[in-house]
Amino acid sequence: MKIHLDADRCEGYGFCEEKAPRLVALDDSGDLVVLEGGELNGSDVDDAHKAVRSCPVAALRLIESHDA
Repeated sequence: MKIHLDADRCEGYGFCEEKAPRLVALDDSGDLVVLEGGELNGSDVDDAHKAVRSCPVAALRLIESHDA
């Protein structure tokens, strides 16, 4: 599973960073950055769901990642 950011939708509220600081962070210019390429391990999945639900503009979503 992977966390995906729609940067065009993101308004930089930072609620997701509060819920999942190991997964996403606002940079110095206020833009959201997905950390570690967005790949989730088992312990991050709950935080990822919380981050997605906390976004008021639906800029984050979870997708299944497939090996190429």
